[in-house]
Amino acid sequence: MGVNMKSEMFNVAGKVVCVTGASGGIGRAIATFLANKGAMVVGVARRAPELMVWSDSTDGNTAFVATDLSDRSLMPETITQIESHFGAPDILINAAGINTREAASDVTGAGWDITFNINLMAPFFLAQGLVPAMQRKGWGRVINFASLQSRRAFPSGIAYGATKGGVEQLTKAMAEAWSCDGINTNALAPGFFPTELTEAVFSDPVRANRNAEQTCIGRNGEMNDLHGPILFFCSSASDYVTGQTLFVDGGFTAK
Repeated sequence: MGVNMKSEMFNVAGKVVCVTGASGGIGRAIATFLANKGAMVVGVARRAPELMVWSDSTDGNTAFVATDLSDRSLMPETITQIESHFGAPDILINAAGINTREAASDVTGAGWDITFNINLMAPFFLAQGLVPAMQRKGWGRVINFASLQSRRAFPSGIAYGATKGGVEQLTKAMAEAWSCDGINTNALAPGFFPTELTEAVFSDPVRANRNAEQTCIGRNGEMNDLHGPILFFCSSASDYVTGQTLFVDGGFTAK
C-alpha cells in the first residue's frame, strides 16, 4: 500500500467534528488533535471561558457551544447551535463525563441523576439529533467513551460504573441501528490518563504508580496515546469496524 493511500485512509481533513467535553481533559486533547489534522471542530461543554481559551489556542478551524449537556430540554437548541458553525457534523465524539466518586451507601439522587444524564443520556440524544444529517450523506461516525469501569468494579464508582457499562451496550445498540446507513459507532475505553476526573488518582504518587504497575506496558497513559485510536475510528480506516469497544489502557484489562 502506497504512502498516499495510507494517508487518505486516515484522513479527516475537511470533516466536521463535534467533540463534547472539549473544555478540558481528554475531550480537549482530542479536539485539538483533530483540528490540527484539518478537521473543522466544534467543542461542546458547560464552561464557556475554557472553551474560548481552547478555541483560541488551536491552529485549525474551531468553534464552540457552551451548554449544559445534563439538561435534556436544551438538546434541540444545542444541536442547532452545533450545526450553525460548519454545518452538520460528520463525526460525533461523546467525550464529556462525570464521576461523583460516591460510595454505594452515600450515593444521592442528585449525584445519580447527573451522572446518568451526562454519561449516558447526553451521548444518545445528541447522536439521535445529529444522525439524520449523517444518514442523508450516507456516512458518519459516532465515538463514545467507555471506561475500565465498563467491565471492572472500582471503589466509590457504582453510579459511574453503571453508566460506563451502559455506554458499552449503547455503542452496540447504536451500531445495530445506524451502521446500515454508513454510520459506524464505536467506543474508546481509556485506562488511567491524567485528567480532571482522575486528579484524585494522580495526586497520590503511590496510587498512580500502583496503577502503572498493573498495566502490561508499565506506565499510565499519555494524551498522545489516544491519537492513533481516535484517528482510526474517525476515518475510513474503520469502515468495517462498528459496535466495538477498544481499551486503550496499556494492557490493564489484560492482566
